[in-house]
Amino acid sequence: MLQPKINPYFVLLLAVTSISLSAIFVKLASAPSGVIAFYRLFFTVVIMLPFFLAKYRHELKHINKKDWLLSSIAGIFLAFHFILWFESLNYTSVASSTVLVTLQPLFAFAGAYFFFKERFSVRAILSSVIAIGGSLVISWGDFKISGTALFGDILALIACALITAYLLVGQTVRKRISSTTYTFVVYGISMVTLFIYVLAKGEPLGPYPATDWILFLLLAIFPNLLGHSLLNWSLKWLSTTTISMAILLEPVGATILAYFILDESVVLTQIVGGVIIFAGLIYFLNDNKKNKERST
Repeated sequence: MLQPKINPYFVLLLAVTSISLSAIFVKLASAPSGVIAFYRLFFTVVIMLPFFLAKYRHELKHINKKDWLLSSIAGIFLAFHFILWFESLNYTSVASSTVLVTLQPLFAFAGAYFFFKERFSVRAILSSVIAIGGSLVISWGDFKISGTALFGDILALIACALITAYLLVGQTVRKRISSTTYTFVVYGISMVTLFIYVLAKGEPLGPYPATDWILFLLLAIFPNLLGHSLLNWSLKWLSTTTISMAILLEPVGATILAYFILDESVVLTQIVGGVIIFAGLIYFLNDNKKNKERST
């Protein structure tokens, strides 16, 4: 396989940093969760459309039926990931929701094992346990023993399973379709799914305050175009498990941003948890690098 022009790990870091802004923007918006998710995808598709039509529209005719089906499934998974995660933020805090929605290695390791027959070293599994432990430490002082918070936590956990399924499906399709075409198709399908959902629930598409429209646009630019789109690009060069491990850094970024923007306090457990996540991630990447060197 040809080497990418840009280091995929740098791209992955940029993607995770951009995604960290998502929970902040959603918390600041006043619109219903489904509407926020719809406009996030709507503005993303609108921004991508001219570029896609100019350079990539010819690729659509080369997509086979199987890849159309898989891309549609991925788009639906992504739509309901957004719905459930955004809804969870109405019931629990940024720290708790973000921590739970980024526990993807639990699902990614299982999915990669059962569907792609990937094998993992003891060190790789240990590193994921360390990083997940760091995520749980971050949320330790933030979890609330109440029915409302528990409901939000469950929604975030289901959203986590859906985004992992979305990445696993994408890992298969991205081997045959360019990043731009795959991303545009999946976002388009996700946008249509969200539009149907909003209509079914009777949620109004407007009017909303000017600040909400700005937030919708920011969600499209940062978490989507500089976040999920770059994750889709990374799928060609990095495994789903590697990407899922890196996404564990999202709670760290979200916690820091919540401190400055939402005035949420940062406690010692969150700082310690962040350090543990970094340690687990570095351990995982180091083991992954050694395995590649042995295989070459």
